Amino acid sequence: MSVGLLGALVTLLRVSHGLPNEISRPEAATALDVLRRAAPANQPHGYTPQKADCPDTPPSVRSAHSLSQEETSWLQTRRKQTVPAMRDFLNRMNISDFDVNGYFSSHSDDSDLPNIGIAASGGGYRALLNGAGVLAAFDDRTSNSTNTGHIGGLLQSSTYLAGLSGGSWLVGSIYMNNFSTVENLRDDTSGTIWEFGNSVLEGPDRGGIQVLDTAQYFGQLGDEVQGKEDAGFETTFTDYWGRALSFQLINAPQGGSAYTWSSIATSDQFTNGSVPFPIVVADERGPGQSAIPSNTTVYEFGPFEFGTFDPTAYGFIPMNFLGTNFTSGNVPDGDQCITGFDNSGFVYGTSSSLFNQIILAANSTSLPQDASDLINKIVSKLGINDEDIADYSPNPFFGFGPNNPSGSSTTLNLVDGGEDLQNIPLHPLIQPIRNVDVIFAIDSSADVNNWPNATALVASYERSLNQSGIANRTVFPSIPGQGTIVNLGLNSRPTFFGCDASNYSSKADQDPPLIVYLPNSPYIAFSNISTFQLTYNDTQRDAVIENGYDVATMGNGTADSEWPTCVGCAILKRSFGRTNTKVPNACNRCFDRYCWNGTLSDDPPMNYLPQPRLTTTNIKSAAASLKGPSGLMLATVVGVLGLLFF
Repeated sequence: MSVGLLGALVTLLRVSHGLPNEISRPEAATALDVLRRAAPANQPHGYTPQKADCPDTPPSVRSAHSLSQEETSWLQTRRKQTVPAMRDFLNRMNISDFDVNGYFSSHSDDSDLPNIGIAASGGGYRALLNGAGVLAAFDDRTSNSTNTGHIGGLLQSSTYLAGLSGGSWLVGSIYMNNFSTVENLRDDTSGTIWEFGNSVLEGPDRGGIQVLDTAQYFGQLGDEVQGKEDAGFETTFTDYWGRALSFQLINAPQGGSAYTWSSIATSDQFTNGSVPFPIVVADERGPGQSAIPSNTTVYEFGPFEFGTFDPTAYGFIPMNFLGTNFTSGNVPDGDQCITGFDNSGFVYGTSSSLFNQIILAANSTSLPQDASDLINKIVSKLGINDEDIADYSPNPFFGFGPNNPSGSSTTLNLVDGGEDLQNIPLHPLIQPIRNVDVIFAIDSSADVNNWPNATALVASYERSLNQSGIANRTVFPSIPGQGTIVNLGLNSRPTFFGCDASNYSSKADQDPPLIVYLPNSPYIAFSNISTFQLTYNDTQRDAVIENGYDVATMGNGTADSEWPTCVGCAILKRSFGRTNTKVPNACNRCFDRYCWNGTLSDDPPMNYLPQPRLTTTNIKSAAASLKGPSGLMLATVVGVLGLLFF
């Protein structure tokens, strides 16, 4: 791209509006509520990866037959935090005829006690906000979340927190801001975080004329991505996308350009085990592929490592050395190591690479014909030139793995983690080696009228049956078809899948996790907003978050006063089985109510149009930003995109 042309565009726009050529950027106000990191990253060079001599023991690719030593050690530290938190949480869940303290005291072996995972689906800003509401309900730091009818403390009791696409924005934003609460991210007054009134196509409000601020914003994105390219790394549209998202998600100057995913591993809250283990998921797009098959390789980004348990690459590399040239599992003699490639925005941008469709959505806005034509050319060029992927060159698994379809390619291409229809990031949490007992699966997908119908669960179940062996010993609870899900109302309330130990996809040495399915549904708001809506004013943002809180708590127990008890029972179900403990009557009532019992109803479902359970907040009339960016602003964006790609 041409930085000079971008500068000329900015100058032209300023002069055309009678403004001086130079406009100072106001410094972002110091946030009072959101905690910034004292040390933002493990590299000081912004978005540009750096070359340096490798350590005395060079990094290498390890086989995925086990967890890393770092994760194994960290799990022991985290367990010291989750066990007392879980004891407190379960005491508040009020399971009658069950002595929580006695149970925990008599089962001092930590492996007897529950192991909890949380998975936040994709779905753009809808997924971010609905998932945020659910996490707020799980978080005992949220106001009133430990009161009767609430379930605060579940987050503190959890070991893993996975995100995909819009869910990865949520996970990334929380961790890049020192594990700040959803409440604080929402209510922060600095104007630099979770402000969605301006879309990523406009950039943040800097206090000036927006069309000029937008041009300057794109100029900054261009400079940063150009720096990476000048350093010898391939770049695609994902680089711009991830950097743009970071201006909304990270409370730091310049959108946190120096924040890396591996820096999570060095933060105090993570090293002392105070927070769950974050994982982001992306799919591989193999050589010559356009559609993503169900047996594609699923990659995960953790604080310590990047890689996959799938029997293709079946390996992991140290996350902080992502971008290094690994050949047949090792760094060639004389090569240097790379740091800083794992930019946090690039990670969650990779997991959400739907920008080609977002540009198409912008094309619905009234624009001059020339601008519309240019948008269509850009979309076409994205696909033709493989710009619609995230480019991980050099391929860290080059020459590694006998069944690796990309093993002979120097490039590893990754795309949105939901493109194989597994739009809930369950893959990392069902790996037997992680021993997860229960997964709270937050589904914000847009399957039918922008509501979920469990297509993501069906996809994960069907993948576990795939004859190619891609499931690699993972087992999944049986899931009925989408017709049954809708006809029985299983997508309008929480449902437990995997209650029946005989009803799994295949035999295994251990039971798969129980899935607590939490579908987005209306309580106080019609939260089925399009994935491609890029702007939310504060009223709409807050209403979707509040609705997500109600999804998690069933309206603070309004829809079912025993729901908190049932959450506790779901957490304990696998532990009861391992310890041969008699299931309390309260839990049996819960399982009768929420477990899918195998009933099928595969008739074509009626059009799914759910109605709110509680008093409705009119978020549509409050959402002035629904009209989207102005034609002039979009024309500016189109002009900048044209400079980037032509």
